Amino acid sequence: MSDALLVVGGLLALLGGAELVVRAGTGLATRLSVRPIIIGLTVVSVGTSVPELAIGIDAAVNDSPNLAVGNIVGTNLLNFLFILGLSALLIPIAIDRRTLKFDLPAMIASTLVLYLLSLDGILTRLDGALLVAGAVAYTLGLLYVSRRETTDVQEDYTGSVSASSEQRLTRIGLSLVLGLALVVLGAELLVEGAVSAANALGISDAVVGLTIIAIGTSAPELITTIMSTIRGNRDIAIGNLLGSSIYNIAAVLGLTVLIAPNGVPVSEEVLNADLVLLVAAMAAALPVLVSGARITRAEGGLFVATYVGYLVWLLLTRT
Repeated sequence: MSDALLVVGGLLALLGGAELVVRAGTGLATRLSVRPIIIGLTVVSVGTSVPELAIGIDAAVNDSPNLAVGNIVGTNLLNFLFILGLSALLIPIAIDRRTLKFDLPAMIASTLVLYLLSLDGILTRLDGALLVAGAVAYTLGLLYVSRRETTDVQEDYTGSVSASSEQRLTRIGLSLVLGLALVVLGAELLVEGAVSAANALGISDAVVGLTIIAIGTSAPELITTIMSTIRGNRDIAIGNLLGSSIYNIAAVLGLTVLIAPNGVPVSEEVLNADLVLLVAAMAAALPVLVSGARITRAEGGLFVATYVGYLVWLLLTRT
């Protein structure tokens, strides 16, 4: 099978499997009487990070750890600069209170911690444990914050997950098993095809992770955020977009580092360019935190232009 078919087949299996896992997780949580807002804040955000986790573990086990780091950094750059920027470009984003006071600071903090841990060129198992501890702390914080959400916000989340409440336990179980199987298969195909293509083209695994894999695995977030923007109901989508980005660093990369036999190296090119851009993107969020206002169309356009310029630079200089 050609590398292109492996990549496309792997992506389709990953995205389909992740959708089944999210639906099954949401249905199970609903049957266990977990509040809809908690499902929306945690289960959905974690579920959309399942493809990145499968890719990271597969890449680490198969001695392609740079692909795992590149995928996380590339996905978060795409989420924050392109998807969030495009949403603001369409309609300015008024930041809700929870996102402003909790999600954005957590995202900035997780990015800075990742950068600091990467300065020595390798993420050790101790670093992985610190990242996973951060994921646990973030989840506990979400559970606490969810108690203080307004009735309107809680009703929005109730509407967003109510469709899953009618699922039977057998159907939920089958969806979860099938979804996980597809995710594992998709990750294996995608990593095999991506690494083979990188070797054939003479480019690094990190660049493949930063581009093809990052863009492919972020497709659901892109579609969900844009459609919710057009329909005028995007608060949940944007909250889950930021939550997924935080889990990408803290949980996904943390678990990948813990599982990797000899830690996960961070290449100099990723550390000095891609991670620096991600930190700079987080710095761009500081004025929003200070003003408590919104992301304007002009700022959204700047975010999108920055990502497109970065992508062009990446393809011209590192392929």
